[in-house]
Amino acid sequence: MSTILQGALVRLAAINPETDAEHFARWDQDTEYLRLLDSCPARPLSAKRMKELLEEWLWIKEQPNDRYLIFTMRRLADDRPIGLVDLWLGDIRHGDSWVGIGIGERELWGQGYGTDAMRVLLRYAFTELNLHRVSLNVFGYNERALRSYEKAGFTLEGRARHWLNRDGQRWDLVYMGILREEWERLNGMTSAA
Repeated sequence: MSTILQGALVRLAAINPETDAEHFARWDQDTEYLRLLDSCPARPLSAKRMKELLEEWLWIKEQPNDRYLIFTMRRLADDRPIGLVDLWLGDIRHGDSWVGIGIGERELWGQGYGTDAMRVLLRYAFTELNLHRVSLNVFGYNERALRSYEKAGFTLEGRARHWLNRDGQRWDLVYMGILREEWERLNGMTSAA
């Protein structure tokens, strides 16, 4: 069954704290994964605390004027959770949003799951939510993510030089974005606007 939230390799699904917390907590034990996802110091969480956080995220998501969407990325081959995708609807009046993505299953890194998930999320953002732009930022040392985002159609928009200090080295924070008309062109569509 094909849906707007399904790609060639993954589908984006609602988070279920009861079943997903264990997976998210296991990924949270991988400090390399954490350091690719966030600038905060790596701090693993227990399955119990992860379940509480997921429940908090879902509570925020269900509030009026919802601005934050979070999904579990599930592999089509076996329907197991392999990561997460989130979309923050910044200034909805202008159709602006920010996206984040993380693949927790290390053995699946570099195999196209992130690129597929981003393509699914962009389709959802531009066709279902009618957004105008999707932005993201990524650490300069995350070359795999930079390549994946470029494959999905994102363009370099700027850098915050020496923004992050990791292991005694300074890294840039890279800003990227894609506009609806760019996404439509990449996907052989014509803009109605």
